Amino acid sequence: MSFQDPKLKQEKSGKLNKKNSFDDSGPVHLTTVDWQNGHHRRSIAASLVSGAYILEHERQQNRKGCDALAPRWWEFFSFQLLYPLIDTNDFSIFGAVYEFKPMMGFKYNQTDFIPRYVIAFRGTTIKKHSVSQDLWLDLNIIKHGLHQSSRVRVAMETVQSMVSAVGASNVWLAGHSLGSSIAMLVGKDMAKMGNYLESYLFNTPFVSAPIGKIKSEKVRRGVRFASSLVKAGLTVATKGMKENRDPEDPFTALSLWVPKLFVNPADLICAEYIGYFEHRDRMEHLGVAGIERLATQTSVTGILMGAIGRESEVIHVVPSAYLTINRSPSQTFMQAHGLQQWLRHDLHLQSKVYQYRL
Repeated sequence: MSFQDPKLKQEKSGKLNKKNSFDDSGPVHLTTVDWQNGHHRRSIAASLVSGAYILEHERQQNRKGCDALAPRWWEFFSFQLLYPLIDTNDFSIFGAVYEFKPMMGFKYNQTDFIPRYVIAFRGTTIKKHSVSQDLWLDLNIIKHGLHQSSRVRVAMETVQSMVSAVGASNVWLAGHSLGSSIAMLVGKDMAKMGNYLESYLFNTPFVSAPIGKIKSEKVRRGVRFASSLVKAGLTVATKGMKENRDPEDPFTALSLWVPKLFVNPADLICAEYIGYFEHRDRMEHLGVAGIERLATQTSVTGILMGAIGRESEVIHVVPSAYLTINRSPSQTFMQAHGLQQWLRHDLHLQSKVYQYRL
């Protein structure tokens, strides 16, 4: 048995409490919210995801009542927690359903800017009672099998029920890292049914080789072009091997959904989205958009798994997106991948809409 220095333990606890405290780490500058301001909406969505993280932390610490730090993360923006989302395997809290509850006298305008409900999903934690399940799901992202998990099933049922009750225009999705992958899968599923949910997806994993880290731009472009040729060829080959195919292209059906993707070029987990969309634009300008339309719809792993009859769902394949890149310098990988960066108001951001065209 090992014994920890009480002072060191208290110091670690104090740092954790400060990180989980909205007043110490949250966007307290948003004393007045302009719902038409995209930066405000981004910070609010990130705060609600933070609330989901802290709910799980406090569940494991058995922190309740006046000692709980989580409620401040949603109550500051006039939301209330309807209920947490529970993983049926380890009983951890992996998400939360919030309802917007403004003060008396507030007139609720039916606009695209103010959500009635937000469903937020946390990412991986290193807490002992949930880390093993979180890492198992991270592995399933790499294997393109996350869609078969209990978390995605619970998330899908929750969102479908909410959309059926109040309509797609009144529901937001938000998530970070692993939670962002869950939100992406749910958002895709809803879009295929004609329900296009406002979605804030932070540091969504992109399972690919880090081509963007190649220093030579000429080599980077050559690798991406060669990759597109390989994927397009494999796609044509596997399509020819399948006797029964859906008459409608599911990739095209998703094109009207434009999720908001937030990435950091220093984060290898999500940075490849930058090259993914820039390369697609470049191929169109070169007059070879047909090749890229085939290549951009899947990954080599997804194609090969389909060819051997194994079901897969490539999460990062998305036709359209509002891509926001945080160009502010990051000191560490954890800072570049962390959710806290998206709570700040002093970021150097670059944004562009990528709309898939037939």
